[in-house]
Amino acid sequence: MEELNFLVTLLEKYPLESLKKIAESEGMDYYKLKRLYDKYYGKYVTVSAMYNIRKIGLRSFVAFMSVPSSSLKETAMKISQNPFVPYINPAFGFKNGLSILLHVPADQVGLIDEFMSRYSDDYEYYEIRGYPPSHDDNFGEWNLSYEYAILMDILKWNARTPITQIAQEIGKTRPTVRYMINRLKEEGILISFTPLIDMNVHDRGVIGITKELDDTVLERFKDYEITVGLLPGHGYFLEWFFSSQEDLGTKIMEFSQYVDKILVEYFDKTFKEMNDRQLVKRYQRMVKKDGSGYYPITSF
Repeated sequence: MEELNFLVTLLEKYPLESLKKIAESEGMDYYKLKRLYDKYYGKYVTVSAMYNIRKIGLRSFVAFMSVPSSSLKETAMKISQNPFVPYINPAFGFKNGLSILLHVPADQVGLIDEFMSRYSDDYEYYEIRGYPPSHDDNFGEWNLSYEYAILMDILKWNARTPITQIAQEIGKTRPTVRYMINRLKEEGILISFTPLIDMNVHDRGVIGITKELDDTVLERFKDYEITVGLLPGHGYFLEWFFSSQEDLGTKIMEFSQYVDKILVEYFDKTFKEMNDRQLVKRYQRMVKKDGSGYYPITSF
């Protein structure tokens, strides 16, 4: 972990720079850095592009669906084929079945029920926004060429992909690729490049939904990795991440006193691989090839 954290610190400072540039800037031995990089990068850490999907007209929803255990994986596989579903995991609690994240074009929100009812008669969903709230209800639209969708997929999966390789995949020149990246930044779509650690440390999550947010909960569980979201018109979304080696019963007892509804997510290896596969070309599957906008979420 010491080596990995050291590499992450460097990549936070130099997310896209070459190893030679990083070594020169930090006064390090290049070959030592390269050995460290080859040991961990792509396996346990990857630099990923962070996007403001509001700018491209996408709204985020969390959904919970009852699915019989006998058809859980089959149903998840079908749903995961839809590029508007970034993540899907088994979950049990106020709904026994699946926990789903949806990114829905702003003008297609009315299609969510049609989409969900294909797989279950028992479901619920909520729009989720960042916390603290920005109170920004302005959503953009997709007004870029299809090549930008390919570029966004590449940068999301591995932002350190060489410009030459990106240019070949997109069919553009290196200067054009640089222009495209700068345009994404200038339009506020591309926010940053961030190293993400994937050590499979957390294989469980507890999701809670509450009408009122007790601020003391953030202080109470500050030693845990916790996510807070706003559910407009419904309250707040809380998610705690932890290891299955910890006492699940105790966690549920601790967290339940702060929420109205509770559910446990399982980050199964099979589901992770399924989610990763679908993320590789997600934007280019969402966007029409003529660049005229998104496909309907019900067309998959």
